Amino acid sequence: MKQPRAWQRMLSGRRLDLLDPTPMDIEVEDIAHGLAFVARWNGQTKGDYAYSVAEHSLLVTDIFTTQNPNAPVKWQLAALLHDAPEYVIGDMISPVKAAVGPSYGELDDRLTAAIHIRFGLPAQIPVTIKKQIKAADKISAWLEAVQIAGFTAAEADRFFGKIDSNMAETLQIRLRPPVDIRNDFTAKHRELMEKL
Repeated sequence: MKQPRAWQRMLSGRRLDLLDPTPMDIEVEDIAHGLAFVARWNGQTKGDYAYSVAEHSLLVTDIFTTQNPNAPVKWQLAALLHDAPEYVIGDMISPVKAAVGPSYGELDDRLTAAIHIRFGLPAQIPVTIKKQIKAADKISAWLEAVQIAGFTAAEADRFFGKIDSNMAETLQIRLRPPVDIRNDFTAKHRELMEKL
């Protein structure tokens, strides 16, 4: 019996094996392009453009940096890349991840390790840093939920935790064309890599 294909051809020409990803097959342009076209919230958001994982990643990086102003550049890069595997596996909402089970997490972990190594990060980042990035991620999710996904503030508080009222009032979700987001993601990545 022939094994099913487990690799994807990237626009860069790379062939990424999803079951055994190698850092050599990962390019930031592929990540930025893929994430700019992956919609968060399964596309169930207000506006003329989907809210992309790339835009979310930029916001999480800004929040993480604001909350952790002395964080080394490598952890800012980890924040930018926190959802990078979704450029090939998509953004599954939490209920779907729960239904799929642990195999989704294993796939995500393998891709994350390869991406981290490709850009000079440890395969697994320290738990404290992971928690700080997750805290920024939850703030972003709260903002997205309330501003574009139709949640009330009370619902968002219940699912993502209360956020600082100043953040709730000053941070705005932006909906933009994918090409603009792709370019900004790539530029942010370049800026951080130059500082490493």
